[in-house]
Amino acid sequence: MKAFKKGLTTVLSIMLIGSSLVACGTKAAETPKNDEPSTNTPPAEQKDAPKNVEITWWNFPSFQPLDGETGKYEKQIIEAFNKQHPEIKVNLEMLTYEAGPEKLNVAIASNTAPDVIYDAPGRILDWGKKDLLAPLDDMITDEIRNDISPALWKQSMVGDTTYMYPINTAPFMMGVNKTIFEEIGAIDLLPLDRPDRTWTVEEYEKALQAVKEKAPDIIPSGFFAKSQAGDQGTRAYLANLGNSRFFTEDYSQVAINTDKAGAALDWIVKGVKDKLIISGSESLTAADVNDLFLQGKLAFSINYSPVLRAQNDPLKKAPFEDVLLPFPTIDGAKPQLEPYLGGMAVFNNGDEDKIAASKKLVDFIANDPEWGNKNLIQTGGLSARNSITGLYDDPEYTYSEQAREFYTDPPTIVDGWAEVRTFWFPELQRALLNVVPGKEALDAFAKNANEAIAKAKADAGK
Repeated sequence: MKAFKKGLTTVLSIMLIGSSLVACGTKAAETPKNDEPSTNTPPAEQKDAPKNVEITWWNFPSFQPLDGETGKYEKQIIEAFNKQHPEIKVNLEMLTYEAGPEKLNVAIASNTAPDVIYDAPGRILDWGKKDLLAPLDDMITDEIRNDISPALWKQSMVGDTTYMYPINTAPFMMGVNKTIFEEIGAIDLLPLDRPDRTWTVEEYEKALQAVKEKAPDIIPSGFFAKSQAGDQGTRAYLANLGNSRFFTEDYSQVAINTDKAGAALDWIVKGVKDKLIISGSESLTAADVNDLFLQGKLAFSINYSPVLRAQNDPLKKAPFEDVLLPFPTIDGAKPQLEPYLGGMAVFNNGDEDKIAASKKLVDFIANDPEWGNKNLIQTGGLSARNSITGLYDDPEYTYSEQAREFYTDPPTIVDGWAEVRTFWFPELQRALLNVVPGKEALDAFAKNANEAIAKAKADAGK
């Protein structure tokens, strides 16, 4: 297994508390007289004092900023962790979603990967398939294994090996500016009075038309295709509009290139022309569209979740109430929602002490009696464990717990996913620019993606 050196430069270091220090006020041991052997035998814990070790933790903004400062909460985690493990020095480095992926690629290529990271399955499982991570199965008790749904374990494992410790989850859905619909007297067009909030494409289109007609300064709905960031929004949006799976159940090939999904992509292209969907979608990023939503200029965001809702709340540039809705389907059938999952992975850097120390940090963040639930709330997510519920006094979280019943198989675990996803947004762009019809764009994506899947399987000897 490939060994890794210590991670890159750090922004935080916690000074070690020497295990040999004696607490203030403790009487020093007396020197034995007449060369008699001392009876002051050191306690067992001093005989087996843990080895001092230094690890590096790289973290995307998985936790909401504290007092407006990114990374401040993580520093508090480390401080609390060091009260239990003073022998482990944790160096924190915060990553951005824009530059972080490339920084990780460079670090891995140059053998300077971090020791531990909080991330999502897409990258983590790819590293696991490349044999870059330390297995975490020795951390997973039977109780925890049985308390997390199979859909989430699928996003945490490669074969029978666990490479990501699942911590927080949430269903990816649509975000809706409820205030706009209240102001235009069209709140009844949203399915908020239905327990499961399911609705049809026809009902959705009526809601978009109402915004266009009664609030001409507001963009009815968003879409984006400039880059792969936030691609889970466009994947799920199109899959539900077309009542289609993204991959086959055995993950052997693409399944989204159906006639219905092709028609759904054509509907999106027409929606841009009809001003129901934002213009220039082919050159917009997920962040661009999200910013318009936070400005109160967009009625529907197609890339939302309880986590993003919590993270976005202090970033709103206009006062409004946002609520969550599932993606509409052709006939109002149950939607298929991709499960967001956040968790931690440990790189195998060739140092067993660092691996063991990193696992202690992971366990603390996930399971500490005091900090475990506190950390969950700070992510804005739901617990990956089914037994931990009711963390929030908020009807949108209550609905989100219920919406977990719509979880579908996550596309991110397909072989070759890192390459497969690069073929998605260029084909959306071709359709949006009227270069090809929707079905042809999806067929082209399927051809390239299927080749990448087959190659990845062959490379892995599957």
